[in-house]
Amino acid sequence: MTSPLTSLPKVSILTRRTVVTALGASAVLAGSRAARAATAAKGIYPVATCSYMVVFAAQGLGYFKDEGLDSRLVQGGSGVKTREIIASGQGDFALADFVHPMLLTNKGRPCKALTAVDRIAAGLQFMIRADLYAQGITDLAKFVAWKRPDGRKPLVGVSSIGGTTHVWSTYFMEKLGYDGMVTWLGVGNVDTMLGSLKTRQVDVLINTYSLVGEVERQGYGKLLYDGSDPRNWDSVIGGTVPVTVNYCLQSRIDRDPALVQAWTNALMRAAQWVDKHEPEEIYGAIEPFVGSTSRESNLIEIRGTKAVGNPTGLIDQAAFDRGAKVWFREMTGVQRLPLEAVYAARFAEAAAAKYPA
Repeated sequence: MTSPLTSLPKVSILTRRTVVTALGASAVLAGSRAARAATAAKGIYPVATCSYMVVFAAQGLGYFKDEGLDSRLVQGGSGVKTREIIASGQGDFALADFVHPMLLTNKGRPCKALTAVDRIAAGLQFMIRADLYAQGITDLAKFVAWKRPDGRKPLVGVSSIGGTTHVWSTYFMEKLGYDGMVTWLGVGNVDTMLGSLKTRQVDVLINTYSLVGEVERQGYGKLLYDGSDPRNWDSVIGGTVPVTVNYCLQSRIDRDPALVQAWTNALMRAAQWVDKHEPEEIYGAIEPFVGSTSRESNLIEIRGTKAVGNPTGLIDQAAFDRGAKVWFREMTGVQRLPLEAVYAARFAEAAAAKYPA
């Protein structure tokens, strides 16, 4: 950059007015940098599980700060509630299932995904009540055939109706031939999800590996089916999909693209750090965000989530097309959209250039 002093008029003596002007210009530049360093940014995540460890790592390792951001992360309570917070303008960035920015775009609040977090849904672990498992209900076919004592269909709990787990697990149930054979319930955050299975308010809970570890450790649940197992996933979905994405409103991009780029840079750097480090190191960086479950359970989930992660953050057309059959169906209420309508690729591409894998 040309110094303000080198562009002054070529005279032998600097006048007081010229010097003051030059110094003033330098002060403005310095002030703008200070303002950028103090830029506040709020990120919203659904629940406190290791599925969202990339954004936790970006915060815990200081990567947002390195990009000149004064960042804060807030738990939304579910993917649906996270979407509502973003729509209301009470948060700047969100992390949730790709279906959420699509729904907002359908409803006249255009959104863009910034990076993809994973390639497979990491939270499709079906956990059954231990007492039912002991009775011989050891697979999905037996479970959907079972009836509650009052004759009702089995109750299946997910964090929220319309959230990531619900969207993907209902598709699995459809393709496995079990559509309409269970009743779905939204049971909230980690604590209330665990409580719903423990107190038998639900018969199966679907969520992440860390919750599987917790229910098995405490003896009130057993793993029934793992939709995130690559063999099960590929048999139903047929390949990788950008399931979970970081996203923001288009209006945020229009107002402050530099802020969006800084946020994306930190996420890209964190994704690559997670990819290159061991679960114990990752847990050390994110532990303050996942305190509702034990260290052992979180390490199990970190291993599983890391295995399906997307350290490049990029979304390609083929992967998007595979996800389309899940997103654009009657159950979700999402109207079909092209990839370019919901993905601002330039931010991930610029971040990848700054932090090559």
